[in-house]
Amino acid sequence: MTSSAVLRLLTRGNASKLFLAYVLYIVFKYRRSVYGIRPRPEIKGPRGLPLIGNTLEMIAVPQTRILEEHERLRALYGRVYTYAMPKVGRIIYLHDPEIIDHVLRTNFWAYGKGQRAKEVAMPLTGNGIFTADGDHWKWQRKLASNIFSVKAFRQYTSDVFCREGDLAIEYLNKIADTGKPVDIQQLFYCYTLDSFGEIAFGVSFGSMKDPEQEVDFAAAFDRLTHGVAGRVYSPIWWLTDWWTGNGKQVEKDSKLVRDFALRVIQERRNKEHAPAQEKDLLQLFMDLTDDDGQPLSDDMLIDSVLNFIIAGRDTTAQSLAWMFYLMHRNGSNPEFVQGLIKETDEILKGGYPTYESTKQQKYAEACFHETSRLYPSVPRSTRICFEDDVLPGGIKIYKGERIGWSTWVMGRDTTIWGPDAKEFNPNRWLNNDKPSSSKFLSFHHGPRTCLGQQYATIEAITITSMLFQKFTFELVDPNVKPTYYPSPTLPIAGGLSVLVKRRTDIAV
Repeated sequence: MTSSAVLRLLTRGNASKLFLAYVLYIVFKYRRSVYGIRPRPEIKGPRGLPLIGNTLEMIAVPQTRILEEHERLRALYGRVYTYAMPKVGRIIYLHDPEIIDHVLRTNFWAYGKGQRAKEVAMPLTGNGIFTADGDHWKWQRKLASNIFSVKAFRQYTSDVFCREGDLAIEYLNKIADTGKPVDIQQLFYCYTLDSFGEIAFGVSFGSMKDPEQEVDFAAAFDRLTHGVAGRVYSPIWWLTDWWTGNGKQVEKDSKLVRDFALRVIQERRNKEHAPAQEKDLLQLFMDLTDDDGQPLSDDMLIDSVLNFIIAGRDTTAQSLAWMFYLMHRNGSNPEFVQGLIKETDEILKGGYPTYESTKQQKYAEACFHETSRLYPSVPRSTRICFEDDVLPGGIKIYKGERIGWSTWVMGRDTTIWGPDAKEFNPNRWLNNDKPSSSKFLSFHHGPRTCLGQQYATIEAITITSMLFQKFTFELVDPNVKPTYYPSPTLPIAGGLSVLVKRRTDIAV
């Protein structure tokens, strides 16, 4: 074809037709997906709009109902479904233990948190372990494992957990005299924050001295986790942050909590005497050097402090609050509380919990694990695929796609847990047939299994035992089902108000 012929074809009219044809082709190709993201018509999921996929329908779901939305999608489409949004990309949700085992254990290194997770959570987690991948994650985890040993657990139980528990009892004794309600979730926040601060950083945050007095650091930390949570699955978080003013608040709270963490680090550096022979987590990180033999920067140390506070404070406190709700709500079997009190009295005989006694308290452990099944600390997660993969069952996952799962949904799945999956039943844990961690995902699975699982369980049993030895509890609103608010974890929105009374049948 001559150049003159080409020019005749590219007249204004023909160019417009070619452009329109291209637009129609793009709209048809991405009629249920996002422009630039591979369509996956072979996988079920909510029907998206051309070019923008499922953006509008996912934005329309309130963040306080997002877990129930995933329950609905699971019921509608089965164990595997997908949706896509700009910036977020395609997420393929999987609620099958065999597939989860493949992703989180068998082919672990093919999946990771990815750059986007790090970007949206940067004000809170920085480059810490929660959003780290590869070798950067590996050395942080290896270092942190040093504070989670049987010898350390024995010391934590007697030296820290019980001492902080005494402060909780002292506070509740005062509350019992007044007859006024108390936010038990807030008390647990104070207890776990002070306990973990002493164990990991050698610092008491002092929140147990007066649980009703707001601690600036804790308040800013809570606002920050809430402010960052809304960004994770939103394609326009930068716009909503600007519109609502959330961006400025996140920036302000991030500076406050990071300045606090820096002061903790500087105070440790300024100590005249060397730390104790048993080094805490902060000292282990401060003694570490990089590939060039240089100590870790202040920013890296700050990231480590904040990441482990999330793990050591929020998750256990929230699980304890949900457990108190499940055991005391209207319609709950009174045998749950009676069984826990009976076990506590028989094993402790009025004394303090020890590491050995917590290992004997199987019913208390069952109550805690059953709560974690229904109200998991991290209710949903995603990973990005680093290389093409084929899942069990033949589903292809392409590089750059995200896979996701909801621990909340799986914990309520009758095909996994039986017909009573949505019921609180601690007895399901009291046989020898323990569920696999690919089925019970509340403490994760594979190489990233929660290092603090045993720590959290011992801490929860310790404080629960100490409180049930002395008091009885009653929900202020036993007929009201609490809601959660957006967060990387699962806090009860507005806390959990309870009435506290001293026991009149205390064993001696």
